[in-house]
Amino acid sequence: MAAYSFSQPISEISVEELAQRMAEFPGGLQLIDVREPQEVAIAQIEGFEVLPLSEFAEWSDQIHHRFDLQTETLVMCHHGMRSAQMCQWLVQQGFTNVKNVVGGIDAYSRMVDPTIPCY
Repeated sequence: MAAYSFSQPISEISVEELAQRMAEFPGGLQLIDVREPQEVAIAQIEGFEVLPLSEFAEWSDQIHHRFDLQTETLVMCHHGMRSAQMCQWLVQQGFTNVKNVVGGIDAYSRMVDPTIPCY
């Protein structure tokens, strides 16, 4: 993914909005976590599909088969930087409703669910 150049602004969603959307539409959102497996082992939110950026070559060619281009897609990482990169890439792949989770799982654990460990 490092070879891609990103310039357009991406939509964002707060962790509070994420929690609300997940409660309103259980199973109706596409949730992607781009953190590494060792990070997910420490802290995770149920329902997110883990697609580590370090494994981009393994899953990138299957993205159109695994996810719908029009369904709301929310992307998360630790603080929001890697997920922003993923959002840009998804938009370039034709996804039309992509949002970056601002602050990532760190903000989620601090502001929404303190039972999720901070790291």
